[in-house]
Amino acid sequence: MKSAAANRQYPVYDPVHLIGTVTRREEDGSFSVDCDGRAWRARQAASCLLAPQMGDQVLISGPDAARVYLIAVIEQADPGVARLETEGDMVLRSRAGSVALESTQAVRLAGRGAVNIDTASLKVQAEDAHCVAAKMKYLGAEMTATVGTTRLIGKVYEAVMDRLSFLSRVSFRTTEEVEHVRAGSLDYRAEKSARVHASYTMVTGENLVKVDAKQIHMG
Repeated sequence: MKSAAANRQYPVYDPVHLIGTVTRREEDGSFSVDCDGRAWRARQAASCLLAPQMGDQVLISGPDAARVYLIAVIEQADPGVARLETEGDMVLRSRAGSVALESTQAVRLAGRGAVNIDTASLKVQAEDAHCVAAKMKYLGAEMTATVGTTRLIGKVYEAVMDRLSFLSRVSFRTTEEVEHVRAGSLDYRAEKSARVHASYTMVTGENLVKVDAKQIHMG
């Protein structure tokens, strides 16, 4: 007695497995591939991440002529340019190792919406760095910077903090117009000499003005 599997009728396939040249890309995303004078219409396989370009030598395969897929790019017409493309989101993940992007020239990251970096530790090292932004915000618990020379050039500089400490060997400050200082108590002390000079100098006090020294010279 024959088994049911033996009596079952299986479909007859006429498989396609050819190498051809990409001639154009259709509006629906499929590709027209010329194989020895015959044009085949093939959809890009999900496993083929390298985007085919015009003139590339590609491998097409399928169970029949109605189901043909472009499964690999065999040889590029322009080996100097390669694109990895997917229709949806893409995740590059290493389960146990590291992921490295290396280039002998430049590496460019571009996101139309945003570029996010989320990591426990971030290290950036460069001989020359440039940062250009219309608006920039920094939020952190602590910042430490060691810089040989610092230059700030801008229109308005504002700093608001509970305590400001400034230590230097030499301090030089120039104000072209008016400088205002408002404080609850003001204390200036010099180890050697102190000098206040102007075309007109006024020292006023609401209740008391005191001048105390071993010698006082007026005039």
